[in-house]
Amino acid sequence: MSMKDKARNLVQTLREKVEKATGKALGDEDMTAKDQVGELKGHLKEAGAKVRDAFKKDS
Repeated sequence: MSMKDKARNLVQTLREKVEKATGKALGDEDMTAKDQVGELKGHLKEAGAKVRDAFKKDS
């Protein structure tokens, strides 16, 4: 995975964490739930890229 992709995934994860914290502070449960999903998507993208990189190294 390129550094650009890693940075993009990290930014998405961090952005969702900030939005989740904002929703929690404001008591907005919909915002908090939506951002938990977004944060999870960022983590899944990172994990998928790590698996893909691991298979590339083995080949």
